[in-house]
Amino acid sequence: MSIAIVDYGMGNLLSVAKAIERVAPGQAVAITSDAGEVDAAARVVFPGQGAMPDCMRYLREMGLEAAVRRAALDKPLLAICIGEQMLFDRSEEGDTPGLGLIAGPVVRFEPAPVGTDAPLKIPHMGWNQVRQARPHPLWEGVPDLSYFYFVHSYYGCPDDPALTVGQADYGGVFTCAVARDNIFATQFHPEKSAAAGLAIFENFVRWNP
Repeated sequence: MSIAIVDYGMGNLLSVAKAIERVAPGQAVAITSDAGEVDAAARVVFPGQGAMPDCMRYLREMGLEAAVRRAALDKPLLAICIGEQMLFDRSEEGDTPGLGLIAGPVVRFEPAPVGTDAPLKIPHMGWNQVRQARPHPLWEGVPDLSYFYFVHSYYGCPDDPALTVGQADYGGVFTCAVARDNIFATQFHPEKSAAAGLAIFENFVRWNP
């Protein structure tokens, strides 16, 4: 079995690879910018860091958009941070079209949420609890309300609430994990989230949607 980590120049790729190698010793894990290698992989991880307009542009310029779309059809696909946001229809960050694989917008945190006096620090950075909105194989062995590590100013809002599998509270409850068929996507960083994050990677390696 091979696991491809999509490299379009905008991700914390080595940390992701090391985390997967730790829970899946002996498995072939490749950081790759080759669409053919993504197509040939049994599982695909789609991470991202930075600004949404840059991420979408680099993904297209490097010829990887079609490969990610093909992976989303039938392979176990784990998207992380900006990778998750890129699955949505459009982001408020630069009014940027996404891949349209999850219906809904990506919106920015409000600096002064309704009903609060203190301004909200943006980006949302650090550890926060995640409530599991519904069961999913990638939550197996992860206690509800476990802490995960976040760094982001925007978050995805799926049109279909049933796609939400994880929520966190930062100036109000927001969706921080979505899932549909063979896709599981998190706004938080499992590779920076200690035992709970490693459990998600371990579940992903065994997941057969």
